[in-house]
Amino acid sequence: MNAFLPADILFPQVDSMEKWAVIACDQFTSDPAYWERVRKNAEGAPSTINLILPEAELGTEKEAEHTALINATMAEYLKNDVFKTLKNAFVYVERTLENGTVRKGLVGMVDLDAYDYSTGSTSAIRATERTVVERIPPRMRVRRDAPIELPHILMLCDDHDKVLIEPIAAKKNELTKLYDFELMEGGNHIAGWLVAGDEVEKFNARLTDYTANVGKKYEGLKGVPMVFAVGDGNHSLATAKSCYEELKAQNPGQDLSNHPARFALVELENIHDEAQVFEPIHRVITKCDPKKLLAALEKEACAEGGFAVKWYIGGESGTVYLDKAKSQLAVGVLQGFLDGYLKEHEGEIDYIHDDDALISLAKQDNAIGFLLPAMEKSQLFRGVIADGILPRKTFSMGHSREKRYYLEGRKIK
Repeated sequence: MNAFLPADILFPQVDSMEKWAVIACDQFTSDPAYWERVRKNAEGAPSTINLILPEAELGTEKEAEHTALINATMAEYLKNDVFKTLKNAFVYVERTLENGTVRKGLVGMVDLDAYDYSTGSTSAIRATERTVVERIPPRMRVRRDAPIELPHILMLCDDHDKVLIEPIAAKKNELTKLYDFELMEGGNHIAGWLVAGDEVEKFNARLTDYTANVGKKYEGLKGVPMVFAVGDGNHSLATAKSCYEELKAQNPGQDLSNHPARFALVELENIHDEAQVFEPIHRVITKCDPKKLLAALEKEACAEGGFAVKWYIGGESGTVYLDKAKSQLAVGVLQGFLDGYLKEHEGEIDYIHDDDALISLAKQDNAIGFLLPAMEKSQLFRGVIADGILPRKTFSMGHSREKRYYLEGRKIK
């Protein structure tokens, strides 16, 4: 069985898709006003804001109140036929981004038995970055009794030849269009088409062949090849996995192979899509002795012909060459060094997206900044396969408003 499958997808039957679709819960965590605007905008209409718990509310008095309401609202929406079911289907999605490019995706379900987020995993589906297990229990409290799920998970394939999603995109005019609208709060445009019948079978056949041959891409690379990587929403997928494992533990000896909790809805995207941009996340270390840190880095983690990384201290700058034997990625070498160094020396690390902001922050006293290069797309899979879980804040997939919006759902009970 393939690790990514068609699903019985719950599709909303609502008057306003703009009010229905809400951005991923882990965005705008320090901006409660954003979520207040969303609630006000959707007031009185069916909306996914009533089915999710924004992380901005974690640890606040609203958390318990809204958690209690979520499952009741899900049951109400099901009872009132807010959803219709697209049987054994995918949804092909096109999302227009801020720069005008269009990012393609395919909504379906993954087999959680094929996913393992732990460090050292050899599963077909793996996390790209370390999962913070402390973030899972609050999500489990929402999912444990929930009758449905709504995904903000973006899963990636390393499909150089564009054999999986792109053939569907080429035939979209022959498919039934499901939605076509502007997303709220500056999320830009989204459109979706139903993929059913023969097109599902054709995709399944292409994926079976792709899976059987994926290891050939990574010949000579240490580690076990993988089929998919989780790009965004890993903690959401880890929560689904944890709830499924909890269910198995509570029902020893019971066959749960066809239980809906074994699967989770995601959107699959190709890292080689032209609209898919991996932006680097830079490092600045403050409250340190910057020259001492730089000297230690040059001694412990540099080598001729290594990854070129520019450093900034005050008005000075230069380049270090990080030893490629230590990691498949420049950020892997740097973060590995910093983790060890800061255990023994003073200093605080921060993660910066913007180049100019990094350079400006490095001008403060007792600070050093490292401007990391953009990661080549193919390095993502190679890095996870060879090095295991990548360092925290290795890369960013687009801007905040370009993250996935909740739209499709699936029954999990």
